[in-house]
Amino acid sequence: MANDTITAPKGFLAAGVHAGIKASGQPDIGILVCPTGARAAAVFTTNKITSAPVQVSRQHIKSRRIFAVVVNSGNANACTGRQGLKDAMEMCRLAAALLGNKARPDQILVASTGIIGHRLPMDNVVKGIETACGQLAATPSAGLAFSKAIMTTDRKVKLAVRRIVVGGEQVTIAGTIKGAGMIGPRMATTLCFLTTDAAVSSALLARALEAAIDQTVNRLTVDGHQSTNDMAVIMASGLADAPPINRADGAYRRFCRALLELCQDLVVQMGLDAEGATRMFKVVVTGAATRSQAARAARAVADYPLVKCAVHGGDPNWGRIICAVGSAGVDLNPARLSCRLDRIWVFRNGSPCRFDRAAASSVIKRPFHTITISLGVGRQSDFCYGVDLSREYVTINADYHT
Repeated sequence: MANDTITAPKGFLAAGVHAGIKASGQPDIGILVCPTGARAAAVFTTNKITSAPVQVSRQHIKSRRIFAVVVNSGNANACTGRQGLKDAMEMCRLAAALLGNKARPDQILVASTGIIGHRLPMDNVVKGIETACGQLAATPSAGLAFSKAIMTTDRKVKLAVRRIVVGGEQVTIAGTIKGAGMIGPRMATTLCFLTTDAAVSSALLARALEAAIDQTVNRLTVDGHQSTNDMAVIMASGLADAPPINRADGAYRRFCRALLELCQDLVVQMGLDAEGATRMFKVVVTGAATRSQAARAARAVADYPLVKCAVHGGDPNWGRIICAVGSAGVDLNPARLSCRLDRIWVFRNGSPCRFDRAAASSVIKRPFHTITISLGVGRQSDFCYGVDLSREYVTINADYHT
């Protein structure tokens, strides 16, 4: 059986177990290990309120080698004061001691996801890390177990893998992601873990990750809200038989394209599994004065509750889209403002178009469609991903307790 999980690249082991953090009995401790040590890069939430694991991992990512990431779900370990920091550091210390490969605590990353403001049940966490370390394997089932252990309100496991050829040899990149709600652009909107067996320099690895996240994960908004725990991490074991990637050459560009495609795959899976979501859409804004204004207008549409409700109902109510753009605070020319749903023009050069409403409704009811808007004032463009707003989203968040 092909391995399309986080353990697909050479040099990675994983495990996921139930430790008793979640009352549901679902897996809640995961560990991802590179026994030889990996070059690593990460990006973190820009929320000014950050969880203990984010604070710890921001320091530990500075280490030249990272040996593992230990993750818990069901408890965010956020807004938990000094004890929360001690608990996050204890998770790193314990994982380092159990790995037995001379890893230091500062060479372990830690991540948490779940409800905010609750102390971690450390007795359960300790037992879970001990059990997970005893089950580490490079198998597809081990990789899948890790992905299940990082889920909260997610309904599905999200996995992706890409394989490219460098110097005549195969290089593999794999990833998994969790996130269903409390998702808004500006890194990282979720927990994302990526592995590769490419031998990529640390500087190029960081550059590739930032570019891929910027064009994918950072462009998804479910409810416009950042978490306190968001992070994306990539680990490179360097164990592929391919030559090292130390320059921004053709091999590096192929690596970056594959990483971007993988992250696009993951973000679409995440959007379609968002809390209560039944469909996903992409907002593309063209004809903007600046790229930042295009991005602002795209997000205004993707976040607009009335647009999201119309998408949920399959209603081609373009007036809500135009209203959202007008309230975005960007430069536009009302006489040249235009909008289409996939290829169907609904509003063009400031005037409504005659269109087949049934055909437009069928476009919106697809799992994924694109809204394109031209502001008519320039040549810059940008985009944002959004999802519909359903009754289930309100139900989930009115009674949220992982």
